[in-house]
Amino acid sequence: MKTLHAYLTRQVVTSLVMTVVVFTFVLLIGNVLKEILTLLVNRQASMGVVFEAVGLLIPFVWVFALPMAMLTATLLVFGRFSADQEFTAVRASGVSLLSLITPILLLSLLLCGLSAVVNLEIAPRCRVAYNDLIFKARIELAAAQLPEGRFITDSRGYTFFAAKNRKHNLQDVIVFKDDGTNGSTMFRAPRGRLHVDATNRQAFIELFDVKLLTSVNGNYHSSTAKAYGIDLLNENSKSQKKPGITDLTFAQLQNEIRELEARVHLPAPLPKLSAEQLRSQKRDFEKQRSDLTSPLRVQIHRQVAFSFACFGFTLIGIPLGIRVHRRETNVSFFIALVLVLIYYGFIMAGQSLATRPEYAPHLIVWLPNFIFQAVGAVLLWRANRGM
Repeated sequence: MKTLHAYLTRQVVTSLVMTVVVFTFVLLIGNVLKEILTLLVNRQASMGVVFEAVGLLIPFVWVFALPMAMLTATLLVFGRFSADQEFTAVRASGVSLLSLITPILLLSLLLCGLSAVVNLEIAPRCRVAYNDLIFKARIELAAAQLPEGRFITDSRGYTFFAAKNRKHNLQDVIVFKDDGTNGSTMFRAPRGRLHVDATNRQAFIELFDVKLLTSVNGNYHSSTAKAYGIDLLNENSKSQKKPGITDLTFAQLQNEIRELEARVHLPAPLPKLSAEQLRSQKRDFEKQRSDLTSPLRVQIHRQVAFSFACFGFTLIGIPLGIRVHRRETNVSFFIALVLVLIYYGFIMAGQSLATRPEYAPHLIVWLPNFIFQAVGAVLLWRANRGM
């Protein structure tokens, strides 16, 4: 029995590693082509930055790749076992299906634990780090790596020129700001410093010993300043890629809920209110607080529900693989794709209702787990009886 368990586990683990690599590669391609490759072609990022960005994306795509890989691995292995008549030999030896798949079920629970660590902590932090890295790479082309001896104009009407740029230290800097019909302003400074802070979404030039020449309706005014800062980013650039709900860890989401609930207080009851009016006031308060925290609660339940996807996919993948009775990998991949679409369809439905707490969207994201585990348990029971 130990030999049979070891053989079956080895087959599943081998297929699991292969499918994890395939799904990780497929899911990475979209982000790589959309953002990373563009930065590399435009010389906004070095190969080191590209490899770092890809490494930070891997935990994020594993949120989806691990369950999909476990489902595909079970379909492949048990479909091949069934097609090769190996289950006939197991049936003849008197070994039940449930005792045969015990190591695989334990492996799926182990993957659930790994998925929980990735979903609740590692993936959100890596995603935030990835966004910071991409943001920094983008703004460094216009901010931190201003080419020497060239005029650079941004969308706000600023024109920048630096005679020399040595590791963010600028010399002989000229900045021209066109205010349209109101006039213009020119800054000249013998030296300056570029500051880039991707975490806080800041990029600005700090000029020293500045001379300013301002033109308003044809009237000129000159002034000086020991230091002057010029922001290089508009508000849209600053808000872009800021961490959202999906980029928060489990602990951060809980903290956000507590802070929101602390901001909403039940007002003191007004005098001469009836008992029914007091109950209505309390219901309104509870609804207001529920509306505020519902998206955060849905995200928390989504993260936790994702962590159990491997177990549900394993339960339904084993009996389906036996029933399919095929060796072809394309059939297994097709079945896996259909099941994944069904599973994530429920998740997307729950997320789309995140602002409608009356529909209990935090429970909808759990439905695919319950359905897959229930259907898988029934199919396993029937397959076990058939053996």
